[in-house]
Amino acid sequence: MMAYKRIISGLAGIVWLIVGGAAFGQTASPSMLAEGAQQFEENCQPCHQADAIGEPGLAPSLTNPELLSIASDKFFMSTIRDGREDAGMPPFDFLGRSTVRAIVAYLRSHATLPNRAEEVNAQTDAHGDPRLGKQWYNYICSTCHGVAGDGYLAGGTGTAIGRPGFLDKASDGFIRETIKHGRANTRMMAFQGPAGLANLSDQEIDDIIVYLRSLGE
Repeated sequence: MMAYKRIISGLAGIVWLIVGGAAFGQTASPSMLAEGAQQFEENCQPCHQADAIGEPGLAPSLTNPELLSIASDKFFMSTIRDGREDAGMPPFDFLGRSTVRAIVAYLRSHATLPNRAEEVNAQTDAHGDPRLGKQWYNYICSTCHGVAGDGYLAGGTGTAIGRPGFLDKASDGFIRETIKHGRANTRMMAFQGPAGLANLSDQEIDDIIVYLRSLGE
């Protein structure tokens, strides 16, 4: 019976996202953006702050250019719908599809970079050694994200990247691009390239991703 309920719940979620995401190929109307701004202020701003700039240790920025560039509408909508209860964010499915669409459209109105979500999510899955990934994670990630990836709940300034609430929504490409390039105007630095806090190789980044996946199992 429980398995049946999970299947029905999963199918309902797919329908919710397919129907809810159909409007994102079109430019949001002024009224939709106004509704999104109002709903954001009422439901999201207490944690994510005005203009969704976030606050370290409480809630992440949702209008960061890099995030808006690589996060899909499905990522935003499903996160709002389901919340991240393992990280302190309640579900907002009671708002309904049209309201969530409006909130995502409002967030998208802050975008300054091209939307690369489809390209990023099409990247190959990570393959690597979780033992090496754990070493790198403990060395460069755990200070902000917590030893077990618990984020804010562990007193860190970074998000809970080791919890299912995040891992079930984020593709390996999403995680990979975030590690490589970081997030401007946040504490998430780039970890590849000459300007990075550490110049990790592609394989070392994949090792970290494989390790993170093991935390969510």
